[in-house]
Amino acid sequence: MRPSVFVAEPPAAYRLRQPLVVDCSLLAAVLFDEPERDEALARMAGCELFAPHLLDFEIASVALKKSRQGLAEVTDCALTDYSALSLQQRPVDLAGQVALALRYDLSTYDAAYLWLAAELKAPLATLDRRLGEAAQRHLPSLE
Repeated sequence: MRPSVFVAEPPAAYRLRQPLVVDCSLLAAVLFDEPERDEALARMAGCELFAPHLLDFEIASVALKKSRQGLAEVTDCALTDYSALSLQQRPVDLAGQVALALRYDLSTYDAAYLWLAAELKAPLATLDRRLGEAAQRHLPSLE
């Protein structure tokens, strides 16, 4: 008798990757070759990366600061790498963002990352202690 159900799986490389919301601090470590670079890269490996739309402005701000510090060559390379990065940027609910900023005493910028992670039910990776602690309190409480 022939089986009635057939299951075939593609190679692991074609499976969906785990979503990960990444903030500017984490990406800046990678792009601008900061000391936390290797740890940040390891955490991002194999993940589908997400961030709120404000990320472009935050990366530009870091690039400006680095350029003013005389690191124009590093900045040029970082911006090139950033533009080639496979990262999905998403809009954020403004009321939800403000509510999270108030609840956890965060900037609205940081609250945008937390809101997106909660919306996607995805982990949030950051080097920012305050945001990281807020995410550790908030994300496990989601259903």
